[in-house]
Amino acid sequence: MIGRRLMAAVFGLAAIVSPSTLALSQTAPAANAPATNAPAANALASSPRKTDSQQPLTVDADKMERFGKQGLVIFSGNVVARQNNSVQYADRVEVYLDEKGDRVQRTVSTGNVRVVTRDCRTATAQRAEYFDLEQRVTLIGNARAWQDDNVVSGETITIYLSQDRSLVESGKQERVKAVFFPRGGEKPEGQVVARKPTEPCKN
Repeated sequence: MIGRRLMAAVFGLAAIVSPSTLALSQTAPAANAPATNAPAANALASSPRKTDSQQPLTVDADKMERFGKQGLVIFSGNVVARQNNSVQYADRVEVYLDEKGDRVQRTVSTGNVRVVTRDCRTATAQRAEYFDLEQRVTLIGNARAWQDDNVVSGETITIYLSQDRSLVESGKQERVKAVFFPRGGEKPEGQVVARKPTEPCKN
């Protein structure tokens, strides 16, 4: 069956916000800065942890359909995929396999897509696509990634996993926005206190 490939595909999105993802920057780019591979974008890129692929993957959904001839597996209805205390939520997840049915080529998650890693990195979008061959993840539609008070948002966020590179692009209505707080820096008065690193993430 699809085994580890399915694990990597479903949780390819978790790499968006894995431990080195929203690395704190000493200087925040301007809110109206154009979409480029600037520190705000590069802070999103990261490789999946190797230990994750060795952990069991559980997927809960209202329905699962497998189409052997098309090489397609569809999870639909309140889909929740968990692995090593990281979790992905979506209304629907489509998994496309190769001709032999033993390798995932790409996945498409749609509807209220949200990914939360075990250390509380979070990403949301209307749609998320993962391409195994290219090792590329794309968040589409009001894409947003954050940890504590550090946030990056745009119309799309594309992460090139093998290159440790990412690109945040603006849409017609809004430009790319990024906010980073320096390590140990004081929060503005009235700012909510961030979660302590030692506190567990409730997924």
